[in-house]
Amino acid sequence: MKRIAQFFSLAAVPLLTASAIAQTTDTTGTSAATQARSDVSATTAAPTSGLTMSGYVEAYYTRDLTAPKTDQERPGFLYNHKRNREVNINLAFLKAAYTAERLRANLAVQVGTYAQYNYAAEQGLLKNVFEANVGIKLAQNRDLWLDAGIFSSHIGFESAISKDCWTLTRSILAENSPYYLSGAKLTYNSPNGKWTLLGSVLNGWQRIAKLPGYSGMAVSTQVQYRPSSMLTLNWSSFLGSDRPDSLKQGRFFNNLYAIINPAGKFGVILGFDIGADRKPVINAMTDQRVGSGSYVWYSPVIIARYRTSDKSYLNGRVEYYDDKNGVIIATGTANGFQTLGYSLGYDYAILPNALFRFEGKVYDSKDAIFSTSTGQSNTNVSFTTSLAISF
Repeated sequence: MKRIAQFFSLAAVPLLTASAIAQTTDTTGTSAATQARSDVSATTAAPTSGLTMSGYVEAYYTRDLTAPKTDQERPGFLYNHKRNREVNINLAFLKAAYTAERLRANLAVQVGTYAQYNYAAEQGLLKNVFEANVGIKLAQNRDLWLDAGIFSSHIGFESAISKDCWTLTRSILAENSPYYLSGAKLTYNSPNGKWTLLGSVLNGWQRIAKLPGYSGMAVSTQVQYRPSSMLTLNWSSFLGSDRPDSLKQGRFFNNLYAIINPAGKFGVILGFDIGADRKPVINAMTDQRVGSGSYVWYSPVIIARYRTSDKSYLNGRVEYYDDKNGVIIATGTANGFQTLGYSLGYDYAILPNALFRFEGKVYDSKDAIFSTSTGQSNTNVSFTTSLAISF
């Protein structure tokens, strides 16, 4: 409680930060994050033909009030706005997009702490690839596309591009599900614009290069229904594995969300993730047979925002993440990762393509998993600020 009180006492102190972020249009299909983005950010219409260039840079400053002063990183389950007590770049990229009547291609090269931490397992120069894909329209009179390469993930309503999300920082469920995917996908948009259907074959769970020891392919789907501009309903799934073949651990994951009144004065996002990994045949530590069944993790989240003016929003979030078996977030503690999160933020569009944001966040975990200067704590308190500019 002392930390929480300290947070609210400091939340009113203005922070010096710089950030620039470039607007880009995902031309490989409907993006869930684009559906959920704040309308205080700039929007660039997709061109009908030709080559276009765009860019994005986001600088930020995060202050973790719980961590020791010498600790320069946020907790291990976070990948965006990761550095503590320093001005840094979360994500910056330059993108070239080519579109024609039945062809399209995208290439975006990235830098920043998001790429540093989230692409740590990838090879060499692939760590700097935000997007690289080509596509062909399969039907003259139908919006049916086949794309192959590296894409922004269709799983979830949040992306790595902060300005396209309702909150400055990402939810725990977004940080621990794929931000990007690689493989081939088939996307169909209905003539009335209400349905999007997607099926894909992938190299794995947020993998450009396959996991060593895993020989299979994963599949993923998306069904999105937009009955009106007031409502978006989405179900995305993943079936595959993120473990070597020897463990025989299949993964089935589901992401569901509803976006209600996104362009109105008051809007709400309701999200729910649930996944299951089969228990390994043999425990690698004890060399003993584990048995049948699955390890399950899940996460509900509610995000609400209120438009305070033509240029500003207030937003709030309540979330919970339960991974007691450490499938996605390993803690080494008795109860695993069982954490509540709360955040409150303010957004202000300084210019049509320049967005300033401030957010305070509290995590409250069942076990003492957060480092402090005197040991471990169940609570973590932080605030983050950024300035996003698109061009």
